[in-house]
Amino acid sequence: MSAGAAAAAGVSAAAPAARSRRLMRLTPVLALAVLAWLAAAAGLRPLSLPDEGRYVGAAWEMARSGDWATPTLDGLPFFHKPPLFYWVTAASLRLFGAQAWAGRAAPLLGAWLAAWSVFLLLRRWQPAHRPGWARAALLVLLTQPFFYFGAQYANTDMLVAGCICACIALAAHAALSDATGRPDRRALWAAYAMAGLGVLAKGLIGVVLPGAVIVAWLAWERRWMSLLRLVSVPGLVVLAAVAAPWFVVMAQRHPGFLHEFFVVQHVERFSQGGFNNAMPVWFYPAAIALLALPWTLWALALLRRPVRQALAPGDDGERSLRRLLLVWAAVIVVFFSLPQSKLVGYVLPALPPLAALLALLMLAGRRAGEGDEGDDGDAGLPAAGRLTLAVAALLCAAAAVALGLRPPGPSSREAAAVVREQGGPQDGVLFVDNYLYDFGSYSGRQPPLAVLGDWRPDVALARDDWRKELAEAARFAPGQAAAVLLDEAGAQRLLCSHAQSWVLSRRDDAARHLPLLAGLSPAEHGGVRLWRVARPAGCVPSSGSSSAPTGTPARAPAVKATARPPAP
Repeated sequence: MSAGAAAAAGVSAAAPAARSRRLMRLTPVLALAVLAWLAAAAGLRPLSLPDEGRYVGAAWEMARSGDWATPTLDGLPFFHKPPLFYWVTAASLRLFGAQAWAGRAAPLLGAWLAAWSVFLLLRRWQPAHRPGWARAALLVLLTQPFFYFGAQYANTDMLVAGCICACIALAAHAALSDATGRPDRRALWAAYAMAGLGVLAKGLIGVVLPGAVIVAWLAWERRWMSLLRLVSVPGLVVLAAVAAPWFVVMAQRHPGFLHEFFVVQHVERFSQGGFNNAMPVWFYPAAIALLALPWTLWALALLRRPVRQALAPGDDGERSLRRLLLVWAAVIVVFFSLPQSKLVGYVLPALPPLAALLALLMLAGRRAGEGDEGDDGDAGLPAAGRLTLAVAALLCAAAAVALGLRPPGPSSREAAAVVREQGGPQDGVLFVDNYLYDFGSYSGRQPPLAVLGDWRPDVALARDDWRKELAEAARFAPGQAAAVLLDEAGAQRLLCSHAQSWVLSRRDDAARHLPLLAGLSPAEHGGVRLWRVARPAGCVPSSGSSSAPTGTPARAPAVKATARPPAP
């Protein structure tokens, strides 16, 4: 070999190492940039009702009470979801205060985890002829409106999506490492730990979905021995150590908890009707197509090309990754399409693999010389891809500002501010035929707060709404519920017990449930009607208990009340 050739070979060998070192230095900066992009607009709009108010309200109760084991809704045990969302959110609220963006810490963390885990998986295993795949996939994912706003919506969906994506990415890395003869046991144990966190985020799907994806992928690859080697006794111990203690504590504290959590909230919700949002089987493909615009414009080619590429011969590493991504997206969409009840956020774990497939499609279709080389050595997107990226980013930013200026739904933030500023600590608070989940966190009022409604079982449990949630929670604390879930007689006793009370409702016909409101004009704040009511004339303050929540509402004699409108 000539001296010139040797020198060229040396430069060629040194270049990848130099790029690798630059990538390692840039990785923390990129990770922070991803989080900053996702969180930038998280505080522009108030918490929306019911979902964000419900989950952040329960987390706020946890932070106030100091009981980090039992989630509560209006002070009553609430077991619709496990505690990871509440733990993350309660810690954030304690650190940063009752701010809307602090209440969205859990979905932000989940979105960052989902995006970052898929980015690292692709960067580690992308073939040499696809140097820009990981970065392109990250850009596509972060500018999908579906993913972007899912990261800023405070419920459990994005948090469990992050746990599922991280579990799949770690398990896939372990399987790919095993195929090279260099097994990574730490990655495998971390996958089991993420499965445990997924269980704590939303239940059994934290294990079932990652397991189904990995099994289906390796079965397609016919890598049966790799599949067997992913079954790890130390990993199962890690999973149990992460997930089991909370369930054991709850089963000891609350008889009937295991049936409520696993049978009612898992089996019945998946297999039966009667829950909200019954949708047809094609709901999720349509939702993804609409909410991922403008990236959906690439989808027609995606439906043809990656499937053909996955079945065609080629580079084994890239083909295996393509198959993983296809199986990953398909398992998530098919699984959640089976039950009648469908909520749009359930399918969030399918977005990262779809973004990676879209990025691969664009890179594979790029004409020679069309992409630009970045400082990190990754090839850029083609011209059409860069245009789509710019439009998608502007769409996300513009929609976030628009939603901040004009929130899409009701919120008790404004009404709570009036009560906080004009009320006193001894004032009574009563909700009429509605429970405003976010009122406590915005007003600083310590739950429980009284709710007037029809608590007969055939009425309270008929619909999957706030009334059913409170009635189900009442089973675990019937004595406490009797003082919280009131009939009309109990509501009148409450108003007699306070020199001044605040009455809140979202209904126009609130006087039908509380006659003393008839003829009084409420102030309206953000879709919430607010009355300030002085102690009714002619009643005697009493500390007697209210009627039981399951009793038939009594019809109390109407009494006169005086009302003063809240100050502007």
